[in-house]
Amino acid sequence: MSRRQDLFVGLDIGTAKVAAVVIEPGLDSLAVLGLGVSACEGLRKGVVVDMESTVHAISSAVREAELSAGCEIHTVHASIGGGHVKGFNSHGVVALKGADIESADVERVSEAARAVPLPQDQDILHVLTQEFVVDGQDGIKDPVGMSGVRLESRVHIVTTSIAPAQNAIKCCQRAGLHVADLSLGALASAEAVVTAEERELGVAVLDVGAGTAGLVAFEGGAVKHTAVLAVGGNHVSSDLSAGLRTPFREAEQIKLRHGAAIATAVDGDEMLEVAMVGGRESRSFPRRILAEIIGPRFQEIFTLAHRQLERAGLEQSLACGVVLTGGSVLTPGASDLAERVFGMPVRIGVPVGFVGVEEVLSGPGYAAALGLTRRGMESTDSLPAIAEGGHVIARMGRRMVDWFRDFV
Repeated sequence: MSRRQDLFVGLDIGTAKVAAVVIEPGLDSLAVLGLGVSACEGLRKGVVVDMESTVHAISSAVREAELSAGCEIHTVHASIGGGHVKGFNSHGVVALKGADIESADVERVSEAARAVPLPQDQDILHVLTQEFVVDGQDGIKDPVGMSGVRLESRVHIVTTSIAPAQNAIKCCQRAGLHVADLSLGALASAEAVVTAEERELGVAVLDVGAGTAGLVAFEGGAVKHTAVLAVGGNHVSSDLSAGLRTPFREAEQIKLRHGAAIATAVDGDEMLEVAMVGGRESRSFPRRILAEIIGPRFQEIFTLAHRQLERAGLEQSLACGVVLTGGSVLTPGASDLAERVFGMPVRIGVPVGFVGVEEVLSGPGYAAALGLTRRGMESTDSLPAIAEGGHVIARMGRRMVDWFRDFV
């Protein structure tokens, strides 16, 4: 296999699966050359709890991607999630000394905005510029060259607990990989499924994974709010397992094959054979019972996300509504239920701007992996994501290039 320098690899490390996607940049689109997927049992709610299992899943997914793409993979752009990830807005102000604003002034105000006190176990993952303000004039994307006496910067900061991030990176390193970049999974998904126009008008992306659900809201082209909810598709399967008294794996398969989120949309006479736990004789259940179990859990996920938007004051600002990603949202009726809860348009997110493997591009299941490659392409620095003996993610938010990279 060849070792090519022009390829980018997104590694989505999820609670249920690890997905590796290889893409090649083109003039008008990004070509998907390879895909590798492996079931993962080493994470719980987005956090590594079994390193050996996680390393095995990463190695298997990367090996499969190498074979399908015909290349060697040594560097990846990886995802991170979990309830330890937090997001908040910050603000910095500096006085200007020269006649015109220079890059050094932008760096000073950016440093002022990110100079916030953090717990010792937390570090900055992303610093996402929202806008600059010059002498009270807001909405400025690049103030360099402008005149003024006062420069302000408004940013959104995403933080992560150091230990979970270090453990995710160590798993990649033990699989023989260099982590060039570490990104919030939901933010990566947004890179793949929403357009610049939607971000400008206002849109929220809800990435419902197996262990967690990530939320990212955009307005005026910039990230205004992020959150990670400690509930996901596995909770739906757990509810089915308990309600039907069937093994978890059987409940997962039943959810995928026969699940529905709205009970009234299911034929009340349709019956299903369900295997019982402990080897007991299988029983028949109306399919509508599945929807009556699945629906409330999906409603809980959507309600929690809706409350996040309300608290952030963004409910009335999302002209383009909500985009759902993650394999769990393919459950029939999920988008219709979401529209009822959010009270705004909802659509299933499909990757935009990619060509190639139909399995990857036909739905939302690989949005995060694809988005990671796009973020990797836009990044102009590829420093190691962890410094020996130092804080995690040494490059995160510490170089001015990131401010311009993350500015949309």
